[in-house]
Amino acid sequence: MKRKLVWSAVGLAIAAVVVIGLIQAGGETSQPKSKAATPVDAKRALAGAPAPLAALHRQSDQLLGGGEKAFDARIASLEGYPVVVNKWASWCGPCRFEFPSFQSLGVKYGKQVAFVGLNAGDNRGDAAKFVKKFPVSYPSYEDPDEKIARSIRAPSNYPITVFYDRRGKIVFVHQGGYPNEAKLEEDIRRYALNT
Repeated sequence: MKRKLVWSAVGLAIAAVVVIGLIQAGGETSQPKSKAATPVDAKRALAGAPAPLAALHRQSDQLLGGGEKAFDARIASLEGYPVVVNKWASWCGPCRFEFPSFQSLGVKYGKQVAFVGLNAGDNRGDAAKFVKKFPVSYPSYEDPDEKIARSIRAPSNYPITVFYDRRGKIVFVHQGGYPNEAKLEEDIRRYALNT
């Protein structure tokens, strides 16, 4: 009986530490419901986007190869537009948590800001399932060995969001997941729209 009480107390203590940690980190205990438009609604909302941004939208949910050279060419083709690059992996819990915010804001700002995904440290099969479950209005470049991530100063943790200004210069690197859509939108306004 005494042993059961001790183990019950240990279990409660561990649960309390986890809950307190989530609260202090500003995280939520459940995944947010996606406010993202359906793919059809997203296409309708993004109709009339400038040509370089429309090219991204035509590749929505695609996993693109080509490595660092292809990624750099895409960033160069987006000069004149701010760019938000989100480094993610299908196995990353915080990536899953913040993806609905990228779904929603990728559509909301997709006529002004270029969004590009970077699927790093992952395998193609799991990544394809992930973007099917969490569709976005832009493609992701495959980066299994994180060469692209290193080239854009994205640390090895997940997720990472890199903001480029209109001239193609990195202006901010956000480490870790966004706790909510409002925080991501705040950074989009600060580092993408005001550059």
